[in-house]
Amino acid sequence: MEERGMGTEPELVSIPATPRGVSTPETVTPSGQRSPRPLGAGVGAGGAAGTGPAGSNSAKSWTPTPAMISPRFLSPSISSAVGTPMKRVLVNLRGYLEEVGHLTKLNPQDAWLPITESRNGNAHYAAFHNLNAGIGFQALLLPIAFAFLGWSWGIVALTIAYFWQLYTLWILVKLHEAVPGRRYNRYVELAQAAFGERLGVWLALFPTVYLSAGTATALILIGGETMKLFFQIVCGPLCSSNPLSTVEWYLVFTILCVVLSQLPNLNSIAGLSLIGAVTAITYATLAWVLSVSQERPSSISYQPLPSPSFGAAAFSISNALGIIAFAFRGHNLALEIQATMPSTFKHPAHVPMWRGAKVAYLLIAMCIFPIAIGGFWAYGNLMPAGGILNALYAFHSHDIPRGLLATTFLLVVFNCLSSFQIYSMPVFDSFEAGYTSRTNRPCSIWVRSGFRVFFGFVSFFIGVALPFLSSLAGLLGGLTLPVTFAYPCFMWIRIKKPQRFSFSWYLNWSLGIMGIAFSLAFSIGGVCSMVNSGLKLKFFKPN
Repeated sequence: MEERGMGTEPELVSIPATPRGVSTPETVTPSGQRSPRPLGAGVGAGGAAGTGPAGSNSAKSWTPTPAMISPRFLSPSISSAVGTPMKRVLVNLRGYLEEVGHLTKLNPQDAWLPITESRNGNAHYAAFHNLNAGIGFQALLLPIAFAFLGWSWGIVALTIAYFWQLYTLWILVKLHEAVPGRRYNRYVELAQAAFGERLGVWLALFPTVYLSAGTATALILIGGETMKLFFQIVCGPLCSSNPLSTVEWYLVFTILCVVLSQLPNLNSIAGLSLIGAVTAITYATLAWVLSVSQERPSSISYQPLPSPSFGAAAFSISNALGIIAFAFRGHNLALEIQATMPSTFKHPAHVPMWRGAKVAYLLIAMCIFPIAIGGFWAYGNLMPAGGILNALYAFHSHDIPRGLLATTFLLVVFNCLSSFQIYSMPVFDSFEAGYTSRTNRPCSIWVRSGFRVFFGFVSFFIGVALPFLSSLAGLLGGLTLPVTFAYPCFMWIRIKKPQRFSFSWYLNWSLGIMGIAFSLAFSIGGVCSMVNSGLKLKFFKPN
């Protein structure tokens, strides 16, 4: 057959009959009808239809090559030069790819798991989830770090940590679909792609699970003790002679968490995340506004707390920096939040995710900086171990109207209930992933409920056995710091492969190495500070 130019009409050729039992590939026309494409037909260099190899009776279905589906080939300047029939095919193919999502390979198991079960998220959901995960009780501990670091170093450390974690969050958002045709829906999956199957699991699985499970346990302790304080403030002298003990309040809070955890997937708790975000912003604002509006203690001092030796001072400083690092948690949920959004060639998921994250972290900055600076200004180095709410209750419980103080504690309870749900979701996802991979079927409602009840009460028993866990912010920050500050930089180097000795190469290597070094130092400082305090730290010590 004589070759034809791109702009000429193709010759009519005889098409071999379609074998029985072989489906005919189809393409959608602009009118919405489906037109079969003949089997055995290939696209020649000149745009004409041609038959398969001579003497071959087996027909092969037509498959677009990577060059055919590239955006450059589908651009108007190129496609306008192609003949009309071919141009229609390419236009239809381009629309199909934009709708499907550039041939992303989806794991069928993802449709059964709580993180990826629903993919109707948007920028608003991203803002709610990031706020709920990024701000909470850990921000209330920031004035303690300032008590060890002082004004200058405290502000410098908090500012550097804020912009550092914002940069690594941007890295995670961009790496979610770093490889065309693949979405890394979980932090561990991205770590495996960057560091290898085994090493990625070893590096990322422990800190992410530890951060989720440890935070859930700490939330039970804080929520239960705050409920007890709320009851004492509201009830006052009218309380019965046999009030609930602290452990019983832990149990009440755990039951509430277990009931709320029956919501099926990550998108279904968007309303709870909104409640958690609003309550966190509200009580954080109330905490620092009430603190700075009251008269400061007469013996207040802004000098860093003295230490008996150089080693003790070093451990205290590293523990304070660990508290600041722990204040910026939530990166272990960034990929999971982005996985709840639809992603196509025309509308990738990183656009609404980054839009929602920017709004969330702007609001987070408007909360944590006033808490740290205002709380330290109000109480100085007299700040109790429980943070700014503990100081507010200890110094001004008789000066602040009881209703306003009770409202602040009630908002903390609501926020802890909401934060428990989003931090527990990766653990629920891991439980159900193990079940579905073994049984090759989705979890029934009873199996799913059983997993969530089991996790809730395991967290309760751990909290009762280790009641000082809520005080280990420095240790938690040190152990989980690589998830936020170090691993994303190494992942960018491994996956994006920036040019050696370029600015991006130097920046990510420097931040990654410093993140690992700080993680070791903060962990050691947290352990030593915990030992020196005799494991007697409590989040609240009401008078």
